[in-house]
Amino acid sequence: MVQGVAPQGIVSLLDTDLYKLTMQCAVLKYFPDVSVTYSFTNRTPHMKLHRAAYKWLLKQLDYLAEIRVTAEEREFLRQKCPYLNDAYLSFLETFQLKPSEHVEVKFTPTQDTGSDDDEGNVEYVIKGLWLDTILYEIPLLALTSQAYFMFSDTDWDYENQEEKAYQKGCTLLENGCVFSEFGSRRRRDYHTQDLVMNGLCRAAEEGKKQGWSGVMAGTSNVHFAMKYNKAAVGTVAHEWYMTIAAITDDYENANELALSYWLGCFGEGVLGIALTDTFGTPAFLDAFSKPVSGPNEKAGARSTMTYAQSYTGVRQDSGDPAHFVQMVREFYDRQGITDKKTIVFSDSLDIEHCLEYKAIAEEAGFNPTFGVGTFFTNDYTQKTTGEKSRPLNIVIKIATANGSPAVKLSDNLGKNTGDHAKVQEVKKKLGYVEYSWEEGDESRRWTKQA
Repeated sequence: MVQGVAPQGIVSLLDTDLYKLTMQCAVLKYFPDVSVTYSFTNRTPHMKLHRAAYKWLLKQLDYLAEIRVTAEEREFLRQKCPYLNDAYLSFLETFQLKPSEHVEVKFTPTQDTGSDDDEGNVEYVIKGLWLDTILYEIPLLALTSQAYFMFSDTDWDYENQEEKAYQKGCTLLENGCVFSEFGSRRRRDYHTQDLVMNGLCRAAEEGKKQGWSGVMAGTSNVHFAMKYNKAAVGTVAHEWYMTIAAITDDYENANELALSYWLGCFGEGVLGIALTDTFGTPAFLDAFSKPVSGPNEKAGARSTMTYAQSYTGVRQDSGDPAHFVQMVREFYDRQGITDKKTIVFSDSLDIEHCLEYKAIAEEAGFNPTFGVGTFFTNDYTQKTTGEKSRPLNIVIKIATANGSPAVKLSDNLGKNTGDHAKVQEVKKKLGYVEYSWEEGDESRRWTKQA
């Protein structure tokens, strides 16, 4: 184990991304009886965990079962997140995670000597009601990353982490960027995210003194939003669209259904950043152009508005950002929408990419904002070599809903997830073909059949 590494794991149920709470609120309203499974994937399979890390993770799961939302936390949510309705806040009063019922953990050593130093693969299977299991994803990912860097890659320390975050924040603010900290799921550990938040908040104060035009908008982590008196930032994740599609098997209308249910729960202009790439952005934009309908009982007389008019903007999370900006600009122009919409960029960001995408989006007439994750909370170098200490690339995705496979058709065609046969079926249903600019080019894009 790394000397001086804080063993602190998950300290609060709010130590998660806001969109898990907003989705759980909507699930309580519309889908309380849906059963799901989640699957875990390590996209960096050569980075293996030690048996000691696996044992530590089992203990952390036991600790998760003991955590409850406190009265102080519920009051924070009531005041700072007023879109979370009273029924949901009452639900949280008694909610608890039950990992012994919902989570299966398996460790498969590469060579089994019985030693705590044996390396191998950790696997999770999460199953239960969607309502009961939706909050496992972020803590399990954060704990797995922490376990790896406590027991496997130990050649690092916390030196300069707060100052590094401060300097990054200052650079973004001085260059006029509006950004939020999005680093919970792949953070090195809790203490790192705490140091980063300290550094970014210091940068925000410096920005105010200097009159810089950039803004630290907040953090996706609700616990740290409460601790540092910052806004909790986020809306919805791919699993909302994926699960609704899986339980209805209506992929032609899944985007519209997901958008409609979301408006029905939260209303127009609230949590209004739509995620576009669950089934490819072209299919999403088809749905985005339609009039608001379905379960959105809050629409009332405004039901003649389209979803594109009702939502304040979109999030770009895969594919080519420049192509995305062009595609969305042309879409809004065709729709005759002149309001200045927001684009949230959240895919593998660093300072260079934030500045590049900011220029592209502003030139196209958008308000760009940035959700910066791993670049903040897992940016380390090895002490002995000075080389980058690479973060784990791990994900937990919805796998099935009510027994049906759940799939995702990312704008990056290499990141499609879920049952392969179902992916091919959905591509056919949505009328997709794929192409690339040149042989071997990995920036292939979806295009619709004429």
